[in-house]
Amino acid sequence: MNNTKVIGLDLGATNIRGAVVNDNKLSGIVSRKINSDGTVEDVMNDIYEVTDALLKADNAVAIGIGVPSVVDVAEGIVYEVQNIPSWKEVHLKQLMQERYKLPVYVNNDANCFAVGEYYFGKGNNTDSMIGLTLGTGLGAGVMINKHLYPGFNCGAGEFGMFPYQGNVLEYYCSGSFFNNVYGLDGVQVFEDAKRGDGQALKLYRELGDHIGYAIKLVMYAYDPQLIVLGGSVRHAYEFFEQTMWQQIKTFAYTKTVERLRVEVSDLENSGIIGAAALYYDSEQ
Repeated sequence: MNNTKVIGLDLGATNIRGAVVNDNKLSGIVSRKINSDGTVEDVMNDIYEVTDALLKADNAVAIGIGVPSVVDVAEGIVYEVQNIPSWKEVHLKQLMQERYKLPVYVNNDANCFAVGEYYFGKGNNTDSMIGLTLGTGLGAGVMINKHLYPGFNCGAGEFGMFPYQGNVLEYYCSGSFFNNVYGLDGVQVFEDAKRGDGQALKLYRELGDHIGYAIKLVMYAYDPQLIVLGGSVRHAYEFFEQTMWQQIKTFAYTKTVERLRVEVSDLENSGIIGAAALYYDSEQ
């Protein structure tokens, strides 16, 4: 990557965060609260403010942006952004390229996690991997033959929407599991588990079984070398690892299970790094 500097922007429901990424090193992160109830232009102005600050501080050859929504990757059009009501259809790539005269790459946040993990994290030196994000919901990004595969509608890897136990998989296989099923606060369950509380540990063992089922779906669909777990739930891996693997081992093909690697991401600021990595993926 030869000291190539790329701006990575991570658009969330409440904030826009960005940095200049040089290899896997970040400049100082610039963050701004966005006017999520504002117009398209209001939110764009928040994005511009962060980008302007980053460009003043350093030169960059491209801009990558991760968003929590469906994206027309070729055109850089963003649809139905979660928790930003005005963003029904925003030509984000066009707006950014017209303003900054730099190449701009737009993709959803789960895909950014996967491509960032591939270039800068546990996915390095693999041909195929899945980045599985376990947070409020369940998302995934797919790397095949050393490239990000977003799907025709940027929907590849939407395992969370699979029908499962009368609902969908992410109802049970995410940080929302504790509230959805038991009406409990997930943060409190995590704190209880760290103290060794038996009931909390039991709930995590149940969660692990659901996560293991999700991983089996990933294996049947894509047969990857590696699955990297991201999202906030990854911090509780020690509490659900055993039952997760017990479920994975019911997979039909024993040799596939033996060869599968499951790793936990240790990337910090993976949204920013992953957005910048969209540029590197485009250059391969």
